[in-house]
Amino acid sequence: MKSFTKELWFNTGKKRAFINITPEVEKLLAESGIQEGLCLVNAMHITSSIFINDDEHGLHHDFDVWLEKLAPHEPVNFYRHNIGEDNADAHMKRQIMGREVTAAVTCGRLHFGPWEQIFYGEFDGMRRKRVLVKIIGE
Repeated sequence: MKSFTKELWFNTGKKRAFINITPEVEKLLAESGIQEGLCLVNAMHITSSIFINDDEHGLHHDFDVWLEKLAPHEPVNFYRHNIGEDNADAHMKRQIMGREVTAAVTCGRLHFGPWEQIFYGEFDGMRRKRVLVKIIGE
């Protein structure tokens, strides 16, 4: 069995963003040479997320609105964590959207259902953060 590990880095220009990282993960999968196995994609920061869903602008808008209802940014003094910070809501949003995904690798390709794509979700952006991509298999 082989193992392949790389990191992707992101620095969004705004506080919240959803970025389709499927092309980057596919490039790493090709670089790995692994044909059959598993691909783990993991957000390495506690205010960002990795998830699989559809790459549709309206859906991303709906996610943003829904997350803001569940964990509103304002008022920042609502959260105990926000002493000297204002990102407690980002921690909550990450908890909802998830830390990581694992995708099957079949015949050297991500084995997805229709419309599935991998996304990086940023909830406290405008600084550099990393994502781990770990691929294991043969």
